[in-house]
Amino acid sequence: MARLAMSGGAAVRTATWPNWPIGDAATRDNLDEVLRSHRWSISGQYRGGPSFEQRFSNAFAAYTGASWCVPAASGTTSLAIALEAAEVGAGDEVIVPGVSWVASASAVLGINAVPVLTDVDPATGCVDPAAVEQAITPRTRAVTVVHLGSAIADLHALAAVADRHGLPLIEDCAQAHGARFAGRHVGTFGVAGTFSFQHSKLLTSGEGGAVITGDEALARRLAHLRADGRTFVEPPPPIDEMELVETADLMGANHCLSEFHAAILLAQLGKLDRENACRAANAALLDPQLAALGCRPQETAPGTTARAYYGYVVRLPAAVLERMPADRFGKAVSAELGLPCKTMYAALNANPLYRPASRRRFALGDAFAVAVDPSRFDLPAATDFARASIVLPHRMLLANAAAMDDVATAFAKVIDRLDEVP
Repeated sequence: MARLAMSGGAAVRTATWPNWPIGDAATRDNLDEVLRSHRWSISGQYRGGPSFEQRFSNAFAAYTGASWCVPAASGTTSLAIALEAAEVGAGDEVIVPGVSWVASASAVLGINAVPVLTDVDPATGCVDPAAVEQAITPRTRAVTVVHLGSAIADLHALAAVADRHGLPLIEDCAQAHGARFAGRHVGTFGVAGTFSFQHSKLLTSGEGGAVITGDEALARRLAHLRADGRTFVEPPPPIDEMELVETADLMGANHCLSEFHAAILLAQLGKLDRENACRAANAALLDPQLAALGCRPQETAPGTTARAYYGYVVRLPAAVLERMPADRFGKAVSAELGLPCKTMYAALNANPLYRPASRRRFALGDAFAVAVDPSRFDLPAATDFARASIVLPHRMLLANAAAMDDVATAFAKVIDRLDEVP
């Protein structure tokens, strides 16, 4: 093959890739409606009809098959209020997967609970049910599971472990909008499912989040926790009156989703399944091509019925990793494709973004400092999965089928010319 692009050769692909996020006429129409409404937040005055936040809440609950959906300001906030609504608090232990974005641990820490970093399945990168069982102690108050990249965790096994120990299972679905397990949407297997709508997510409004649940009492607690202890009144109030009422059921904080974010989400939801189908079809074309090169595309748990590709995760061949770290290989592939090719998140016991000791708000005594020290956890499978894997962005999978051939060609070219990688 020709010289590598990073060594001055011609790149495999010069055509552009789809951008993300993708706005459309429906998105613009919804935003214009918010502007004209003079109600830009659910804490604004009632204007005679349901807010966009309520409209999205109803639509997303119906989409996922949940009974209730409570939108919130971010995915991190959604996870934190879901834990609090499930009665997790100061000093309680919460099982957290060893590979995930840092918020999976920091949200637990943010409610003064103790993240117990737990090892993962080496094929999926999702938390290992057997490791969860071993990590449970009398202080454990909840189990969180993250559906990572394009994988769904083994929900049957995890639910069985949680049930056996009488613990609430909370699904972090920030990377799994539209994914299904055993025919049901993820987020509906535990007491709550949390979502992020941050810029890079499959369903996005730039920032935002939501919690879905089938438990009415939990939903009411969630509503209070995200709106300063207030919730919606029934029936709606007169025009120009506040729609949120001060029930004093539960002290909360301001974690509300704005009307602009909700308006964007309502429009974007309508095309989520179509975009997910495109990504899945292209992943099915790419998987065997990379497998033929000795790479291992990320697996998912048995029982998965629909994958959602937030990231296309692939484990590099051992022969490549013996000669260079994954980030160097990824940079060479990026140069060939004109597309970011990043490493997987570092395992949380060695992740530079997760450093509880760097913030005085967590200086709650020597015992707490020891309990939340991430270096105390041994995560061999998580460390290996993170070290060996690279991630391509999901917008790659929105290109045409021929673009998948370009990706495979780029991997083959770099593998063939490893000596040229600086």
